[in-house]
Amino acid sequence: MLRIVSSFVLLLSLTCLSAAVSATTIVLDSASSGRLLNGQIELLEDRDAQLSIADMADPLVQRRFQPADGRATVGQSRHPWWIKVSLQRSPNAPRQWWLENAGITLFDLQLYLPDGQGGWHARTTGTAVPYAEGRDHAYRRMLFQLPELDEEPLTLYFRSFDPAGNSFPLTVWQLDDLEHHASNENIGFGLIYGMILALLLYNLFILIALRDRAYLWYVLATACVLVFILSMTGHGFQYLWPGSAVPFWLDRITLPSLWGIFVMRFTQELLYTKRGLIWPHRLLNAGCALYLVAIAINAFGYRAEGALMIALTPIITVPSALFSAAVRCRQGFFPARFYLLGYGAVLGSTVVLVMRAAGLIEPYNFTAYLFPLSVAAETILFSFALAYRIQRLKQEKAEAQRQADREKTARLALAQGNADELQHAVKQRTAELAATNQRLRQRELELQHAAFHDPLTELPNRRYLVERTETALAHAERHGESVALMLIDLDHFKPINDRFGHDAGDLMLQMVAKRLREHVRSGDTVARLGGDEFAVLICGDEAERHAREIAARLLHGLAQPVLYGAEPLSVTISIGVALYPQHASHFASLYKAADEALYKVKARGRSGSSVCGEDGELSSRARLQLDVIKVTSGL
Repeated sequence: MLRIVSSFVLLLSLTCLSAAVSATTIVLDSASSGRLLNGQIELLEDRDAQLSIADMADPLVQRRFQPADGRATVGQSRHPWWIKVSLQRSPNAPRQWWLENAGITLFDLQLYLPDGQGGWHARTTGTAVPYAEGRDHAYRRMLFQLPELDEEPLTLYFRSFDPAGNSFPLTVWQLDDLEHHASNENIGFGLIYGMILALLLYNLFILIALRDRAYLWYVLATACVLVFILSMTGHGFQYLWPGSAVPFWLDRITLPSLWGIFVMRFTQELLYTKRGLIWPHRLLNAGCALYLVAIAINAFGYRAEGALMIALTPIITVPSALFSAAVRCRQGFFPARFYLLGYGAVLGSTVVLVMRAAGLIEPYNFTAYLFPLSVAAETILFSFALAYRIQRLKQEKAEAQRQADREKTARLALAQGNADELQHAVKQRTAELAATNQRLRQRELELQHAAFHDPLTELPNRRYLVERTETALAHAERHGESVALMLIDLDHFKPINDRFGHDAGDLMLQMVAKRLREHVRSGDTVARLGGDEFAVLICGDEAERHAREIAARLLHGLAQPVLYGAEPLSVTISIGVALYPQHASHFASLYKAADEALYKVKARGRSGSSVCGEDGELSSRARLQLDVIKVTSGL
């Protein structure tokens, strides 16, 4: 009877032992590549931080291990954690496997693999050692080549220590499957990086042009968060600083703290918290100070305290920022809406990050991608908000300029009435005048340009041509050179206006002006005299030859059709040319001579050119008559 009971107890013990082994040993088959292991691993919290790998052989220590039940994080902890993993392959499974630990920003991680001789081979990884030392293959996450598996279980251990948060999502891979998975990941992350970098560069150029403080904080925040995302994904460690351990100013405490400071400063500038939002403004300043303290204590090695501080600081900053945006939104400040949307998206993803660090949610792929995506959305929305803000600033500056113009008019009127009072007013307004004079000078240049240029074609006008011709004639007289004046009139222009409207006519005039500039030399002057009449002033030793060559080019070039929608519009031109000193010595007489040559072309049927007197040389008397004819300079 006793032997039967003993046999039964032994059988029961073996059954329980077998069940325990099957519960903790992970059997890999041919389809296990990419499989998450956290459902069958075991965890042990080393509260005294006294355990070593040699202690794992102690049955008392083994009994302290607890099933992870799918947990991939234990949150912030001042104590090391041991992770036990037992692997076994099925008969149809490959022998060689790779183990991925996706806890990218872990500070200190020790991997212990059996060396086959009853001892252990230790590997140190995490951000405390250079990138290449903590991986067996170039991958953004920690990746280790396992010894070849047999049908007997292989047990290995991780020792994880990071006061800022311990996470250890474990996955087994075949290397080909992992590389295919990594290439797909890199495409997605590349799009996110490219989007943020493009917006960063775009707004950097605007910052250089405008020197606006809101753009400064936006650019700093975007640059910081780009580096932060690179750090979180592991690409920063892999490509930007692979040769050394992650320094404190690039770790998971400093980067989010700097980003928080820049975002708070951007919030203050964008929402004008100094104007009527005093307490939120002060609370945002306090949040920036707390972030600086977190950076400082992290620099001195207090990682847990720094992580706790950046987790608690949003309790102050987030309500202050949202309250400020809500107030400005209620006041009709449109950029506040973009801010609420962008900051709300990042706030939600930040809450997920804090919950990951605290161990409240698991650090799987969805939560890993959520923050980069929300930051990309925030960057776009904040850029929209800045663009709208700059538009508002331009309107305010325009109104300030109008106000300055009105004030200047009032000051001038006051000066005419009382010179002494004017002097007193000038002393009071000296500082303001220094700021407005530059705008006034710009306005004067614009008015001067408008006085001498045609608004439709942007060519010099008749007034400019008269002054330029008088100057050119005086220069030609001193240096013995010649001058040619070409008058150009469009043929059959009026039917275009009558049939297609003035928009078509304006388009034709603009295209004629453009082609005139293209066909004359850089030193020649092209002007619009009014209506469909243009002029070209040619100077130099061989003005007549150049005038004939240019006339030939213009007759061909300006006859090319101009598309108005789908309708081709065509005109021809008539050109009259007069020369100095052969035909006249003053602008009025030179203009009259060229006009008579133009009239001859019109009389012959249009679409041609004529040089004054080419049908017969002018007599001295006829030339004298042209010289003494006095036509007003406004012709």
